Amino acid sequence: MLFVLTLFSVIAYIAYNKFKKLMEPPPLPEKLEEKWWGPGAPGSIKPEVKPFTINVSDDVLKDLQYRLDHHRPFTPPLEGIAHEYGINTNLVQKIVDYWRTKYNWREREKYLNQYPQFTLNIQGLDLHYVHIKPKVSTDIKVLPLLILHGWPGSVREFYELFPLLTTPQKGRNFVFEVIAPHIPGFGFSKPAVRPGLSPDNIALVYKNMMHHLGFQKFYVQGGDFGSIILRNMVVLYPEVIEGFHCNFPVVTSARHYIKLFFAGLFPSLSSWYVRPEHRAKVFPIKQGFERTISATGYLHEQATKPDTLGVAMNESPIGLAAYILEKFVGGTNYQNALLVDGGLSESYTYDSLLDNIMLYWLNSAATTSFRLYAETFNKANNAKGILQHPIEIPTAVARYKYDFYSPDGAIKDIFVNCVQFTDIDGGHFSAFEKPEVFANDLYDGIEKILRLKN
Repeated sequence: MLFVLTLFSVIAYIAYNKFKKLMEPPPLPEKLEEKWWGPGAPGSIKPEVKPFTINVSDDVLKDLQYRLDHHRPFTPPLEGIAHEYGINTNLVQKIVDYWRTKYNWREREKYLNQYPQFTLNIQGLDLHYVHIKPKVSTDIKVLPLLILHGWPGSVREFYELFPLLTTPQKGRNFVFEVIAPHIPGFGFSKPAVRPGLSPDNIALVYKNMMHHLGFQKFYVQGGDFGSIILRNMVVLYPEVIEGFHCNFPVVTSARHYIKLFFAGLFPSLSSWYVRPEHRAKVFPIKQGFERTISATGYLHEQATKPDTLGVAMNESPIGLAAYILEKFVGGTNYQNALLVDGGLSESYTYDSLLDNIMLYWLNSAATTSFRLYAETFNKANNAKGILQHPIEIPTAVARYKYDFYSPDGAIKDIFVNCVQFTDIDGGHFSAFEKPEVFANDLYDGIEKILRLKN
């Protein structure tokens, strides 16, 4: 009997420690090494801010036009199917026809060049960014804001947002000085030439970039991969962050899934973790996982074989457009998958969508943008557990109705100093889709953070 009790105690002790390990994040690294990610010897290129203007050669545009004009016939969609099997080729044909005959890159180039742009080499990476300094009277505070896009987006997502952030708004006594860079390997930002550029390393690159621009402390805003990079930044370098606005508050920690499991045992009693009116988004848990899996097939391919997929996307502008636009159909509102036109014209113009696609095509950025998934969703990066750590700096959280969902309890476990938590009708590309709504929520959140400091 004594042996049985001893054995039981040992097993219970081991189980407790395993459970405790699952519920607690691993220790943070003491200091991240400043690696050199570009070509050449470390330190061979000194940081220097250089003005940048988008200027695409005629040869590149002629090549694109030829590819658009000489594509093979599309496979017709199945009868009675909209986008349930992926993007509907009738919509693809419509957009390609517009691209071929009406989309004017030279006019769009002027539009994209309307805001000041620069490049700056940090740790070997030539970073491209938009930098807008507002012109305001001395009684208006100017707050530095680093704002980051995600995939399959770009800085283009923020063009309608920029004037709202840099122009005084009624009833507000502050505006933002906006710094909006392309993630390395996206748009006109150069990619890494060696493996390992994970979100924590990108966070360090951006911290160094902001310091070089003269900002020792600043505000940050991000959705999608932008939020993942910034969550790494605010955990690793909280001393440089004044406040955080996050519109992608997705939690994927073991702690969350354990709590979700217990909440799912009795969904009607789960209000301690899931808001009652949101139970249908979470329960039954199996249904929630099925929805997630059906929406993230791309993630597995990009996280495991980004270069293979990139070959196809870098060779075919139409294939690239179809791949990206399918994400906009479902990401804006998952119910749009049931509409033949994908509902795109209700939220965007074809010009704006093609602007974003062009930033990938012109820079052959498909492969290099896909690699961010491989650098993020791997065993070594997951073991760091940085996203499991609570965020203690003041944060405003915006949860959009048609974006990936995390329950209130999960969000409050991570964003422990949440000054504002809003549920908003909108989708994954919120700044692009509804810039006014997005800007108002950002202003409201930062205003609450400012009150804490006074």
